[in-house]
Order: sequence, then structure tokens, then C-alpha cells
Amino acid sequence: MESAEIRRRWLSFFEERGHTVVPSASLIADDPTLLLVNAGMVPFKPYFLGETKPPAPRATSVQKCVRTPDIEEVGKTTRHGTFFQMCGNFSFGDYFKEGAIKYAWELLTASVADGGYGLEPEKLWITVYLDDDEAERIWREVVGVPAERIQRLGKKDNFWSMGVPGPCGPCSEINYDRGPEFGVEGGPAVNDERYVEIWNLVFMQYERGEGSGKEDFEILGDLPSKNIDTGLGLERLAMILQGVRNMYETDTLRVVIDRATELTGVRYGATDATDVSLRVVADHLRTSVMLIGDGVTPGNEGRGYVLRRIMRRAIRNMRLLGATEPVVATLVDVVIKTMGLQYPELETDRKRIETVALAEEAAFLKALKGGTNILDTAVTETKSAGGTVLPGDKAFLLHDTWGFPIDLTLEMAAEQGLTVDEDGFRRLMKEQRERAKADAKAKKTGHADLSAYREVADTSGATEFTGYTGTEGESTIVGLLVDGVPSPAASEGDEVEVVLDRTPFYAEGGGQLADQGRIRLDSGAVIEVRDVQQPVPGVSVHKGSVQVGEVTVGASAYAAIDVKRRRAIARAHSATHLTHQALRDALGPTAAQAGSENSPGRFRFDFGSPAAVPGTVLTDVEQKINEVLARELDVQAEVMSIDEAKKQGAIAEFGEKYGERVRVVTIGDFSKELCGGTHVHNTSQLGLVKLLGESSIGSGVRRIEALVGVDAYNFLAKEHTVVAQLQELVKGRSEELPEKIATMLGKLRDAEKEIEKFRAEKVLQAAAGLAQGAKDVRGTALVTGQVPDGTSADDLRKLVLDVRGRIPGDRPAVVALFTTANGRPLTVIATNESARERGLKAGDLVRTAAKTLGGGGGGKPDVAQGGGQNPAAVGEAVDAVERLVADTAK
Repeated sequence: MESAEIRRRWLSFFEERGHTVVPSASLIADDPTLLLVNAGMVPFKPYFLGETKPPAPRATSVQKCVRTPDIEEVGKTTRHGTFFQMCGNFSFGDYFKEGAIKYAWELLTASVADGGYGLEPEKLWITVYLDDDEAERIWREVVGVPAERIQRLGKKDNFWSMGVPGPCGPCSEINYDRGPEFGVEGGPAVNDERYVEIWNLVFMQYERGEGSGKEDFEILGDLPSKNIDTGLGLERLAMILQGVRNMYETDTLRVVIDRATELTGVRYGATDATDVSLRVVADHLRTSVMLIGDGVTPGNEGRGYVLRRIMRRAIRNMRLLGATEPVVATLVDVVIKTMGLQYPELETDRKRIETVALAEEAAFLKALKGGTNILDTAVTETKSAGGTVLPGDKAFLLHDTWGFPIDLTLEMAAEQGLTVDEDGFRRLMKEQRERAKADAKAKKTGHADLSAYREVADTSGATEFTGYTGTEGESTIVGLLVDGVPSPAASEGDEVEVVLDRTPFYAEGGGQLADQGRIRLDSGAVIEVRDVQQPVPGVSVHKGSVQVGEVTVGASAYAAIDVKRRRAIARAHSATHLTHQALRDALGPTAAQAGSENSPGRFRFDFGSPAAVPGTVLTDVEQKINEVLARELDVQAEVMSIDEAKKQGAIAEFGEKYGERVRVVTIGDFSKELCGGTHVHNTSQLGLVKLLGESSIGSGVRRIEALVGVDAYNFLAKEHTVVAQLQELVKGRSEELPEKIATMLGKLRDAEKEIEKFRAEKVLQAAAGLAQGAKDVRGTALVTGQVPDGTSADDLRKLVLDVRGRIPGDRPAVVALFTTANGRPLTVIATNESARERGLKAGDLVRTAAKTLGGGGGGKPDVAQGGGQNPAAVGEAVDAVERLVADTAK
């Protein structure tokens, strides 16, 4: 029975019995405690914790899952895999133990013709929790399993909890006896390799207290509502139903192994080592496709690192198996065709998945060659010194320069019998991160001592921001720094950093630039504010200079921002939200924000994308944004709990830290994001948004730059003027410009080709005369000379080879010609075979000439090229070549 059919039967069975079919959630977990979904119940966690009301009392799903803690065991055991599918049925206060047990037994043992999986009842063994007499009785009396095939196990094996206070309960596991060839008898309590667990039934009936580990916690009492959470491993059941020895030989993985054997010529089953590599390739490539399909892109942090690590392990194992060419395209194609039967979106999203995967392979193959050489050298040095530990700085170099995940370095070092100084590696990584943070912070704080800001925060509390509702207001100076040093007062001309108790000035953050403006004191003193930062959380520091008078701590002040600038920035920020949503609508949720900058009248927006966004898509996005402006949608901000924001579908940036209360900015029915910035009140205030284009700023990250409002209008006005000028020049309408200009450029290119051809022919015409004028230097025909300035290196090379070809082959010949291009001397020197037999090599001659010219050069013994800085030294270079020919030909 194929995996797709196992999946279909599962969902069909439970749907017929009143369960709501829930599609698999994305592998990207909607849970801040998880990088990736690692269990079938994760999407249902809010229901079990009572945070959200379930949509139905019964549900079923086949959930995609990824686990990587045991990645080193992949390929070595029969059951370890990084990607798996967990079939689950769930009850929220509906049926309990008897219902779950009866459903499980029916589906497993019913005949294939009746919609079941057709397993032999006598091969199924049951485990229950030590004191769960109720479950044991149901299995024995209601279902009819003999008492000798029911075993009781402790908390470690048969009790479930989330590891924190909350729901918990006993488990009952169904195990399949694979027969004596897989080990001794005695049931799952004795041998879990022979008696493979295929289905786990969790009976959530208790509330657990504090504690650690799987066993050290207290049961506080019964839950008010008892729930069911079960999980059947699709791959494990497929292994049994398809009659294979391990999960790698099931239908969705064996096809990948078979294609890998075709690419490498290695037969599956030949050796244990090659079998492990083939299994790693199959498992990791399938996981990679599923992760990319759900929007993960390779990177050095978080989910991106997980993907990069497994992809690079797979690629390297293909190299170990003998592959010399890129292989990812072929293997990804197999995975998509196979898994696409269960997840059709893989076929729909094929192009993007292939683009991401191929880019990562290309990057790693480039790094692998250089990195492997570095590692081999480090291994040799370590062993020569009698060491067994690869230094941490070498591992750091491999990671930082060549993109080697530390896990890959550990693996490759282990193959050479070495361990790695992981502590040293992680120390260097930490130092690098701290340097980067310090550099970034220094740019914002001017290297001021942060303790001064903390002292202000401790004394006066956080700065109250009043800028959401006002642009000016009264305040008090509670902190003052002059040239980065705390001071009680500052005078005219001083560079200062001022902390107010309350301020309308927005401190730079969330991609929005800071406000500018003025702070006026009752004494008449004026501070020009150029920037506002928050070097420590909650404290807004106003940076500027004292224009007039004296500033003192404790003085009353009146702070007023540059309203025109604020409004222009607010327009840009609101436009950024619209662009984000329009991109997600066009490209999917993978076009997630990766950074932004909102400045007066313009913004830039960084987002995830494996490839360039087509111009037509960008045009559609721009049109959609401007259509939203015309709809005159209200922009509203509301503070709510983070959970409520998520329920409302507000977009949050992955990696950002949010408190319990968050600010949600909503633009009509179009956009909803977590945001602390300032915005317009209605989209009509933006006027116009013009996307200038997009470009790459890193692997998998693109950047859009755009103009808003008057700036966008001015840009279009300039473009209109340019178009009008072009219309006048080419005598055509605006819609005719592309074709007319293309025709003109084509004619120009053709003319340039003709000119180049004429110039080359003119240069080559000199070949015969140069050959005839060869000078005899100790039996060697030496041709030297300077051709017209501006001759290209290509043409000079052709001329040199032509001259050499005109000299009889049995006569030693050296041709050394020079020219000047763009003010720099250039030489090409060639020797024939007879000359090389006398020791005259073009590379040696070029180096001598180039040195005289004040430069360098090199090449092969038969032809070489060089250049320099001093055109006036060409005559000296010719003499140097002649002397070397004479000395060598003695």
C-alpha cells in the first residue's frame, strides 16, 4: 500500500466517524517556543491548553513534522528520519479511552477491502501505563487482546506531558511484531526493534505540576474536560505494509535512493557505509523540499540553519558516493513528483523550490572545494603536532569564510579521527556577534557609556512617548550628556544628548527614521535635534546641538518635531505596510519582511525571495498599492495582547521579540501588522506610490526601493520630461520609443562590429612585414615592435600569433609586441616549439618585460601577456627581452 493511500484511508476513516479533517499546518511553527513543527499535536496545542475553543469536538489530520536532534543517527537505524508524517485523531471533551482504543483497533485490523490497513491482530502488542487499569481492561475485555500481549510500562515510556505544568496523562502504544529475524521475543518491553511502535494513544485526563524530566513531577488532579491525542507514524506503517526492512525503503524514499544510485553508480546494498550515505541523501533531500515548500530559505540562523545543515549534508554525501556534477535538480524533481501526490502545492510551487535548492547547492559546491582544502591542511597540521583536537579557530574560519556548518566540520573531522574544540569555536562566534552588536550600537550611541543612560532610566523611569497623538508638548529635561559624558549643564555650540521625561519625538526603530525638530527651554535656550535613539530600552535620547543659551538638567522645556518631515515619514511607513501585503498576495507568505527603512518621501523594503521578482509582478504590486490608496481606507492602531493579535491574523516579523501587549496597525481590510511606528490616518493621504525597482542584497533576500507622495510625483514628472525629449529626438510617439531606440542601438552595435573588424584587419596586415623584419639573435628569430595605441589585448594577441605562424617552424622564434591602451602599456609574447626547446619560455620573457614596465604578467610557455604603469619604458622593455633571449640562447 503506497504512502498516499495510507494517508487517504486515515483521513477517510475518521471523517466518516464525525471528525473534521484539518489540513496539515505549515512546518513553520506558529509557536515562539518552536522553530519547526515537531509533532502532530502542535497545531492543536492551543485547544488542549484551553487558550482557544476548538472548531469541532473531533478532528483528524496528517501533519508534516521535522525533528533534527538525532540527525547523526539518520541512515544508521531503521526508524530515524528528519521528516515524517504524523497521522492523528483528536477528541476535545468528546470520546475518551474506549472510543480511541476501538477506533485504532478497527482501522488497523479491518481488511483492505473494508477500508482498513489489514494488519494481523495476533501481531499487535499493547503497552499501557503502570496503573492504568481502565485502558488495560478495555484492551482485554472490549477489544479482546490476550492479557499476555498487554504490557505495563512506567512514566518514562507511557506517560505524556508537555514538559511544563498543564495537561498530561497516560499513554497506550500499539506495537507490531516484525518476527524473529528482528530479535528476541518478549514484547516491546524487551525489544523495540522487533516490536515497532506504530500508534500512540494519549489520554489527557490529569493536570501536572512543576517538575523536571519525564518522571519528576506531581499530578495535581483531574482535568475538567478529558481529551484524546493520538499519533500514528505514517512512515512506520508504510514500512510494515510495504514489507520492507526500514523506512528508507518505503515508496517515498526508495525512489530517491534509486535515483542517487543512478547518479553515482553506487549499488544500494553494496556496503554499510554507502548505504548510510544513500539513506542520508534520500531523507535530507525530502526534508529540504518540504521545508522550502513551506517557505524556509537557507541561512545561518534558526530555521534557515536547519535547512542549510541538512541540504549540505546531503550534497556532501553525494560527493562521498562519487558524484562530480550538481545533483540537486534531479533529486528535487524526484521528491516533488513523489511527495506531490500527497501535497499538490509542491508541484504548484516547483519553480521556487528548485530555484532555492539549486542556489544553495551552487553556493555550497563553491565553498566545499576551498573549505575542504583548508580542513585537510588543518587536519594534517594537527596530526603532525601529535594532536587529536582540531583548533576552534580553524572551525570558525571554515564557518565564517566557507559557510561550513559546525556540524559538518565535526563530521568531517571525525572521519579523520579528530574531535573539534567546540568551546573555542563557540567563543569566537560569540565574540563576532558581540563585535557586530557593539559596532551597530556604537553608530547609534556615539560610543557613550550606556551606564549613564541606565542611570537616567533608574532615576526617572522610561520616556513617555506622546507622538502618536501630538507633535509638540511640554516636558522636563531629566538627563544631559555633553560629548558623551554626563553633565549638569551645556552651553551654546555644545553637542548634546538630552533625555526628556515625555516626548513627541519618535526614536528610530522598526525601520522608521527618527524625528527631527527643536527643544526650547523657558530660559530661551534652543536645542536643534538631529536624531533620536534608544540606546537602552525605554529611554529616548535626543541628539543635537545647543543653538542658543544654556541647557540645564531639571529645566522645563517645550519639544516640537518637524511636522513636515514626520508626515513624509508616516506616508512612507504606511506605504511599506501596503507593499508588504501586496507582495505577500502576489508571491505568497514566503515574501516575509526581512528589514525596512522609512525615510521622508521614500522607503526601502527587504523581503524573502529566492529569485528576482519579474517586472510584470512588480507592476501588478504597484498597481494594487495605488488602487488601495484610491479606496481611502482608514488606518487604525490598537494595543492588545500578543495572543489576541495573533488570533486576528496580524503579521509579526520572525525573530522579533514582543511583549505581552503589542500595537497593531490595521489598514482597512487590506493589511494588519504589529508595529510601533507612526502612520497616516487614511490611505488617501499617501497620494501616490512609485516602486523604483528591486534588487538582491543577499542570498534569498530582495530589496524594493520606492517613492511616496510628492517625491513620487516629482520622479514621474522628471520621467515625463525625459520621455518628451526622447520623443523629440527620435521623432516618434511615447509608445514607439522602445522599438525605435532598440533599432537605433542595433544599428550602432552593427557599426561598432564593422569598425572593430576593420581595425583588426588593419592590425593583422602588419603581420607579414613584422615577420620579414625578424632580427637574428644567436640563431633565434626575434620580432619586437610597438603597434598603434588603442590596439586591444585580443587584437594584439592575434597579431603576435599570426607573426609567429609566418616564421618557419624549424627556426627558433620569439615574437614580442607592445601597445598602449588607456594610458597603460601592454605586451604579448609568443615562442614556437623550437625556441622553447632552447629554453625560451613566453612566461619568463613577459615577466621580464612587465617588470621593466612597472607591472607584472604571466602565462604559458608558448604565449603570455603582461602590462605595467609606464608607457615611456616600452623601449627599455624591448631591450630587456632581447637581452634575455641572447642570454638564454647561448
